[in-house]
Amino acid sequence: MELSLATRTVDEHTVLEVGGEVDVYTAPRLRERLVELVDSGVRSVVVDLGGVEFLDSTGLGVLVGAMKRLRVANGRFSLVCSKEALLKIFRITALDQVFPIFPTIEAATRGSDDSALS
Repeated sequence: MELSLATRTVDEHTVLEVGGEVDVYTAPRLRERLVELVDSGVRSVVVDLGGVEFLDSTGLGVLVGAMKRLRVANGRFSLVCSKEALLKIFRITALDQVFPIFPTIEAATRGSDDSALS
């Protein structure tokens, strides 16, 4: 399955909608897009994983790298995910303690970590 990436703006947040499979073959495209966003001055990125069917360790590494890059730039990085299979991956790897994970884009763009699932 291919990887789809679409960007839109919600208030002051840039939402990157990700679809398909994020794996060793497609993760470099996701990494490039996230780097482009941060390098262009974006300081609040919300990654919507609603369309993701598969996420491997390479994809997790890309997300961690993007979060670190934004932290260095005093930015904000959050995820939108409501799929139990993906949430389980975040719990097993303890990344649910690292990423603010929200059930909806609306919750993620409200600006409060209180709505986070983790």
